[in-house]
Amino acid sequence: MALQNRMLIVFKYLWDNTDEDHTASLAEITKHLEDCGQTADPRTLKKDIDQLVELGVDIVKDRKIQNQYHVATRHFDAPEVKLLIDAVQSSRFITKKKSKALIKKLAVFVAPNQKQTLKRQLYVDVRSKSGNESIYLTVDRIQTAITEEKKIVFQYYDYTPEKERVFRRDGQIYSVSPYALLWNNDAYYVVGYHDSRGIVAKFRADRIANLEISDKPVIRKPKDFDVSEFFLQEFSMRGGKECRVELLCDNVLMTSIIDRFGEAVHTEVVDDQHFKVTATVDLSNTFYGWVFASAGKMRILSPNEAAGGFSALLDSFK
Repeated sequence: MALQNRMLIVFKYLWDNTDEDHTASLAEITKHLEDCGQTADPRTLKKDIDQLVELGVDIVKDRKIQNQYHVATRHFDAPEVKLLIDAVQSSRFITKKKSKALIKKLAVFVAPNQKQTLKRQLYVDVRSKSGNESIYLTVDRIQTAITEEKKIVFQYYDYTPEKERVFRRDGQIYSVSPYALLWNNDAYYVVGYHDSRGIVAKFRADRIANLEISDKPVIRKPKDFDVSEFFLQEFSMRGGKECRVELLCDNVLMTSIIDRFGEAVHTEVVDDQHFKVTATVDLSNTFYGWVFASAGKMRILSPNEAAGGFSALLDSFK
């Protein structure tokens, strides 16, 4: 046990403190071991390092007056870790608390002299973040149900004009045979067969509450169901000039607005029936089609470029 503890201490010390530009001598490693309540003579310490190399740790020995050691190869290069950190930070469904925890873990995979660069990115939160800490458990249970081919049961909520959460259908329990998890616009969706409606439907994972895995087996996928085709039919609002728009919406559209832009979207109550929303969109036919699909419950107030583009699209159908 003492040998295992000593080797782990040596490994962690080299991993946390060394790279090509920062090496450690046997004397420095020995001093660290003593601080941790362990002892080892130089010959024993060399054997420990050799054994770590045999186990796959890429430890390089620089032959000098005092041999210097450092970890040469890590799981990820710094640019790769930065890329992963950018993905974590830009993901709206990952909460700020979880983002910081994940970035801290990712920082372990880079060399010591590069960790400060990662820390400088730690608080660059340029996107609205979810406040739903239970999303990770929900997604994990959904994935487990898909693997085990079991149904899931849950409640599903919407938003009021005051952004309060209310369960849909008075708290009705939904029973769904999950087929796939989809990722779109920084949100997870579970796609599956909806028992009550008798169709394949999608549900946003961050609006699912009290999810449990049922003992009942799933209903098999319809023969004509293709997850790629489903994705293409259900999602898309890209391809045009980015623009800040102001929309006037009926109160019943608050849930749709939050689904699209997140809870941090700027909204303002206008009267008992309407609210305004200010958000950044791509001025594309897909965006205009989304407005049109509201059946008159949404109107583009500004800018004139957006309102004019929508009018021109409507005129083209006359």
